Amino acid sequence: MTIYALSSGPGISGVAIIRISGPEAAKVIKSLTGKEIPKPRMATLTKINNINTSELIDEGIIIWFPGPESYTGEDMVEIHIHGSKAVILALQNEIGKVKNCRLAAPGEFTKLAFQNGKINLLKAESIADLISAETEIQRLQAVKIMKGKSSEKFNQLREKLLKLLSFIEAKIDFPEEDLPDENIKKIKKDSTDVLNEIKKILDDQKVGEIIREGFKIAIIGPTNAGKSSLLNNLSNREVAIVSEIAGTTRDVIETHLNLDGYPVVISDTAGMRESKDEIEKKGIKLSLDRAENADLKLVVVDAKSIDLSAFSNDLLKNNAILVINKSDLLKNELDPEVTKLEHVLISLKENYNIDKLILKIKNILKNKFISEEDILITRERHRQHLVQCGDHLKNFLDKNDKKNFDKAAEDLRLATRHLGMIVGKVDVEEILGSIFNDFCIGK
Repeated sequence: MTIYALSSGPGISGVAIIRISGPEAAKVIKSLTGKEIPKPRMATLTKINNINTSELIDEGIIIWFPGPESYTGEDMVEIHIHGSKAVILALQNEIGKVKNCRLAAPGEFTKLAFQNGKINLLKAESIADLISAETEIQRLQAVKIMKGKSSEKFNQLREKLLKLLSFIEAKIDFPEEDLPDENIKKIKKDSTDVLNEIKKILDDQKVGEIIREGFKIAIIGPTNAGKSSLLNNLSNREVAIVSEIAGTTRDVIETHLNLDGYPVVISDTAGMRESKDEIEKKGIKLSLDRAENADLKLVVVDAKSIDLSAFSNDLLKNNAILVINKSDLLKNELDPEVTKLEHVLISLKENYNIDKLILKIKNILKNKFISEEDILITRERHRQHLVQCGDHLKNFLDKNDKKNFDKAAEDLRLATRHLGMIVGKVDVEEILGSIFNDFCIGK
């Protein structure tokens, strides 16, 4: 089957690119132009016509990529046309008339590239991340993964385990032969080394995932403390409704920000108070859940009446900044017990100390991302496979004496399999759908 799709962004543009991949790609070009296929990888200006009537659709550039030297590994072509909706639709309708041609599913071109051995799973994921990157640090991380450092590391660990597995399987195949002591020592040492490497990779504070998904900041606090006003101030726009009526915010309101190149997802939550309203109660529960899962909590309170009784010590002391708002109404000194906590005294009304709060947030972001050079894990999928690989290696090390080699071999096989699933070295059909469905159509 031959697939086609608009690969450039939707909407009106100067130029649009339609990509075609598959065995009928050459036939499509001949049908649209009435000419032979142009020279490979050379931009060729030509008239693109209606297949049945030869009526001109547009004049554009065709680039021919014969397989296997193409992005997908198949015969592939890119048609560069003017980016009006009418031209794009007319051309797609004509391509669809060719037998065995259909519109591509999301990510299908990259899925073909993976299946044809042009890229591994990590590179496929990094391409998706690069397309969706909104900040510089996200772009840099995606490019780093694309270069293959992570793939190289996981493949090295996998090759080590495969070598050890070959020793053990040789012992299973030839039970009368004793493994030399030096081989047993090597099996123990190398498997322990791999396990320690995996533990080190997992101990990364989830920096890669935070960069990819955004640093999560939750604004929490009692009603009418200024949480929604703070969200609007940080966003430089009216994201949330601000009102003097307590309990205005009942659901979690979320917005994405770019703070000096750092991706941030900031959430305004329902005010915490005793309530009989069922909807507000659910909003408060959502607030607490969001706070527990946040990378940083901004606990906003009113300077006139600071009441921290609704917040546990863990909530205030772990990854939290106490934001004391309405300092313009403050007549007395702050309670010494309050000043012991990490805090910033601000006034949203007077725009006082907002820059100080933002600087404090930025410093926390910089400290959080300080280890970005060693990023290997960017998705929960990678982390889960590494955790399971480590578990099987622990089981293996508990068994690896001469009597238990038969049982130990299966643990080592499973550990190797989980490493392979990260880069796509084994049958991973069950996870392909979830990965490539995240792509846009045409990639």
